[in-house]
Amino acid sequence: FAISYLSLCMDLLPDIIPFQRRLDELEAQTAEPAFYANPRKATEVAREQQGLRVLVEEYAAYERVGRELAECSTLLKDPLADADLRSLAQQELPDLQARRATLQQTVLRLMIPPESADSRNTVLEIRAGTGGDEAGLFAAELYRMYVRYAEGRGWKVQSMSSSVSDRGGFKEVIFLITGEQVYKQLKYESGVHRVQRIPVTEGNGRVHTSTVTVAVLPEAEEVDVQIDPEDLLITVMRASGPGGQGVNTTDSAVRIVHQPSGLTVYCADDRSQIKNKARAMAVLRSRLLKLKEDEEHAKYAAQRRTQIGTGGRSERIRTYSFPQNRLTDHRIGLTIYSLPVILEGAIDSIIEALQRAEFEEKLAALTGGPLPVRSASTTDDD
Repeated sequence: FAISYLSLCMDLLPDIIPFQRRLDELEAQTAEPAFYANPRKATEVAREQQGLRVLVEEYAAYERVGRELAECSTLLKDPLADADLRSLAQQELPDLQARRATLQQTVLRLMIPPESADSRNTVLEIRAGTGGDEAGLFAAELYRMYVRYAEGRGWKVQSMSSSVSDRGGFKEVIFLITGEQVYKQLKYESGVHRVQRIPVTEGNGRVHTSTVTVAVLPEAEEVDVQIDPEDLLITVMRASGPGGQGVNTTDSAVRIVHQPSGLTVYCADDRSQIKNKARAMAVLRSRLLKLKEDEEHAKYAAQRRTQIGTGGRSERIRTYSFPQNRLTDHRIGLTIYSLPVILEGAIDSIIEALQRAEFEEKLAALTGGPLPVRSASTTDDD
């Protein structure tokens, strides 16, 4: 019995021993006198330690229920067993099976480590791509969608930088969202968003296709990315374009060029040069952190799908088709027919579907099983 039950557990769940060893290592670290000298590292270790402790406890519960289930099964198969005991075992069997299935899913989820950036605040960068004025107008609609979504979750939104187009849309808008688990929820939004609709300027009723790129960056702290001041080219200038008179009549705009990477950040949304510089540095640190993470995780790029491409019409993660009232996420073949509701910020169902898909892929990698079957993506003509 013991051998057959052990084989069953090995078939259903990966080995717990590596996780137990890691937990032992962390507990040894926390016992060292100098452990709390670095508060930030101590917090990270404590968080990982707590997660592993819960995993080990849930795994033990899974094994315990498995033993009870095996005992019930053995009793039911024994023709010499007491009739009352067999009846009791028959009653308990469905509950034990359900509990074991639930514990199995819980353990598998706990075995997949969260991304270190999941709990971070997030910088969103939305840029008009192909499509001229129509792309800029849709960029403004996506900005409003994310602001509504953030407000619905109790998050705070802070403008970092923006460039308004002639027709009132955005050529570019950058903003910071702060709150609980922001990056965990929004990281799937990175990519090319394609819109198909009849522009207000179209007199012949033809449907146009435009694109907007969205970049989602975990907010970086100074300790995450070391920036040499000698590598920065900082320029202050007078803000241009629409804005308050205080913005346009003082040298408050700040442009920062990080010369090793070539990254450029421009911020002019505030009247204070100091605040604009601080915001520009925050955006720069987040972009550099993202570059660093992408380099470190390049071998997983196909699974993470975080590249936004060139912004061309054929490169897209999602299509918003106004004539059909349809949103399609091409990564998982998800289609929803309720565009007005979605553009009001109701994107939870999309994010949850993407989270499930990512979990399935990570689970397949963890257990060595096949990747889940996905629905076929729609074509560019859809």
